[in-house]
Amino acid sequence: MINVGVVFGGKSAEHEVSIKSAFNVVNSLNRNEFVPFFIFIDKSGKWFLVEEDDFFKKRFVGDEVVFLNGGGGDLFNMNSGEVCCSLDIVFPVLHGPNGEDGVVQGVFRNASVPFVGFDVLGSAVSMDKDVMKRLFRDACIPIGDFFVVRSDEELMSFDVVVEKVGLPFFVKPANMGSSVGVHKVYDEEGYFTAIKDAFLFDSKVVVERFIDGREVECSVLEKRDGEVVSSVVGEIVLNSDFYSYESKYLNSNESSLVIPAVLDDEVIEEIRELAVKVFKVVCGRGLGRVDFFVEKSSGKVFVNEINSLPGFTDISMFPKLFEVSGISNEELVSELIFGGLR
Repeated sequence: MINVGVVFGGKSAEHEVSIKSAFNVVNSLNRNEFVPFFIFIDKSGKWFLVEEDDFFKKRFVGDEVVFLNGGGGDLFNMNSGEVCCSLDIVFPVLHGPNGEDGVVQGVFRNASVPFVGFDVLGSAVSMDKDVMKRLFRDACIPIGDFFVVRSDEELMSFDVVVEKVGLPFFVKPANMGSSVGVHKVYDEEGYFTAIKDAFLFDSKVVVERFIDGREVECSVLEKRDGEVVSSVVGEIVLNSDFYSYESKYLNSNESSLVIPAVLDDEVIEEIRELAVKVFKVVCGRGLGRVDFFVEKSSGKVFVNEINSLPGFTDISMFPKLFEVSGISNEELVSELIFGGLR
């Protein structure tokens, strides 16, 4: 049996999404192969080993633990002063800063314990929308126009922004996921409100051209033998202005998923090939989800971003796309764990 530490919660604004993802991962574990250990990170950043009964009751209490540097997966109980368990691999189900930006991956590296998903470098560059888009541009991957605003620099006027990227446009924290802090801007007042809100989450903000297109997504899996495969393509059909945090997780009537997406075969193939290319450009490992726009006027495909630890809830696009591709949640989790061990 393989001891798997499922790490969830975290300090980011995506704490609650992480908990939902963790439940789906745990429910997908083949208990004939894997023994789960439940490691909860609270919003202050402390780590706790939670008993299984408490986990399923959503009582995230337990002894405070830390990984021993070079301990090979040993968890040290801060209360007893002893090693309380030894993990063969860690499955981080963390979203946002301190979860998918390379920070916690560095902790696992330092502890010499295998883990699922992107390594430190790939996590860091995929989390930072500025650095990520620069890598895409260098690799000749089609992206929309963008520029960066920093909190310690003079703010660009609304008129200059419109000259650069047109109207409407998007304002996003450079390091955040699940559309937290994202605004679609139509006027000058909205611009200043959006910038102020985005700076609550990061000191660097990305301003992007609005692409009037269909929003589609493609999941990527690095299998246990190292083969990188892409899923079918899914489309997000919106009944709201854009795919916000509320649309994703709170108000299901604001959006729906069409899987597989109804697109021409050559467009589907282009998206699936681009998804694998994007995954490799950012040094991807394990799993990822690539988001695209298919421009309505031209049919041109643009890459929006890659998510290195995409949502794994029971309504998330990543597992749903692979389920339609013929890979169940249980198979998906098993491939990821054995791939991480490899």
